[in-house]
Amino acid sequence: MSLLSEIKTVVTDCGLSVETGVFSDEPPDEYVVVTPIADTYELHADDAPGYETQEARLSLFSKGNYMQRKKQLCSALLAADFTVTDRRYIGHEDDTGFHHYAIDVAKLYETED
Repeated sequence: MSLLSEIKTVVTDCGLSVETGVFSDEPPDEYVVVTPIADTYELHADDAPGYETQEARLSLFSKGNYMQRKKQLCSALLAADFTVTDRRYIGHEDDTGFHHYAIDVAKLYETED
């Protein structure tokens, strides 16, 4: 399984619409956009890394109070063994009426041959 597919499962289980990169349809009042950040190899003692860390940013957009949804998402991500590396309020988008809240996550995956 990949980071993006696992994130999509967690977000949809929370009852939110989710897309990668940009939300292409007419957005609902709450939705998530996932942006991949990095895929890095962890430190290793030989020439072949056995694991990689995959990272992504979840951008939660909400026209209402985003606080409860933020807590729900973070709890679900932690329960699914993600590491939450950063959480921050980005701001209110006056032109769209959405609050934007970012949650950065990372997860370790075994490298595939």
